[in-house]
Amino acid sequence: MTVKPDEISRWADVYFNRTKRTVEKFGDVSVTYAVFMRRPVVSAPKLAIDWLNEVAAARGVTFKIELTHDEGRWVGAGEPLMFISGPFAHLVDLETLLLQKIGPPCVAAWNAYTMCMDLPNVAFLAMDARHCAGTEMAEMMAYAASVGSARARRKGDSVQGFIGNATDATAHYYGREAGLGTMPHALIGYAGSTLRAAEMFHETFPGEDLTVLVDYFGKEVSDAITVCERFPDMASEGRLAFRLDTPGGRFCEGLDPAASYAVLDRNVPEAIRGYRTETELRHLIGPGVTVAAAWHVRESLDEAGFANAKIVCSSGFSPEKCNAFAIGEAPVDVIGTGSFLPERWTETYATADIVAYDGVPRVKVGREFLLRR
Repeated sequence: MTVKPDEISRWADVYFNRTKRTVEKFGDVSVTYAVFMRRPVVSAPKLAIDWLNEVAAARGVTFKIELTHDEGRWVGAGEPLMFISGPFAHLVDLETLLLQKIGPPCVAAWNAYTMCMDLPNVAFLAMDARHCAGTEMAEMMAYAASVGSARARRKGDSVQGFIGNATDATAHYYGREAGLGTMPHALIGYAGSTLRAAEMFHETFPGEDLTVLVDYFGKEVSDAITVCERFPDMASEGRLAFRLDTPGGRFCEGLDPAASYAVLDRNVPEAIRGYRTETELRHLIGPGVTVAAAWHVRESLDEAGFANAKIVCSSGFSPEKCNAFAIGEAPVDVIGTGSFLPERWTETYATADIVAYDGVPRVKVGREFLLRR
């Protein structure tokens, strides 16, 4: 839910509302706020600025917004993201809601950026909406991923980045008219088999490429090959993909710890011969969707004559997991993820301090670093 201008007082901290009344009684002044964060982020200010402008228009005032870092730029810890100037009585009650709209997308944009840079040859699909606390957060996160992705593309010529998302409402952030996606596990349960679910989808959407979940029955390899044999032309044309979403409680079909070591030793031996943390090892050779699982399915498809069939991976693809997949040079074409969302919400806290009253610099002791230089 987006708070409308006439509802701000209900959602603002009470002491801001009381300050507003006090200033209105004793005389308004022009103030300048500096907005900053305590960790490095990627600037993603658009939704906050749009809201500020909406409020200003509703109140018949003007806010001067000066971005110190354009959208998509790196911002260091403690560096002002922006300066906002205007009447104190019209700005003071906005702080609560404004900060909610700044911190989370800036952190999510940073995460999306690092993921895209670690895996430049992989296309990402944003699947964050189901993890968001409401539609306003879903829009913030979709916007953030698009900003981080755009930054990665500017930094690396071959970066694919986020090519789309899973919902229609926010598809425009990725230059699309609609979201992307084929089938959930629910359709496979309904169909009774992975193959039948693929057939049903193809009959319903005959002109579309086909991405098939293959973990429902625990037969990632067997079901993938069966579907390829049913749709050989689509497989040879690269229009058939298999999504690995194996739960973390079991290994992909045909794997166990020893087999996982072996598949990596055949393909990327250096990935397991260096020092690795427990988390990296879990992403490389553990249960669930791992680097070993991706290599195992790739080997199996190639051996069966379906080298052009693609692999899609999902399930907990955080920046750390993406880095492990980069270490293991995982043969993945697409990653579906919502795990660019901030993991520690305390890192999303933004702060706004007034740094000037009627043009005179003044800030609380300890925040002098915010003053303009």
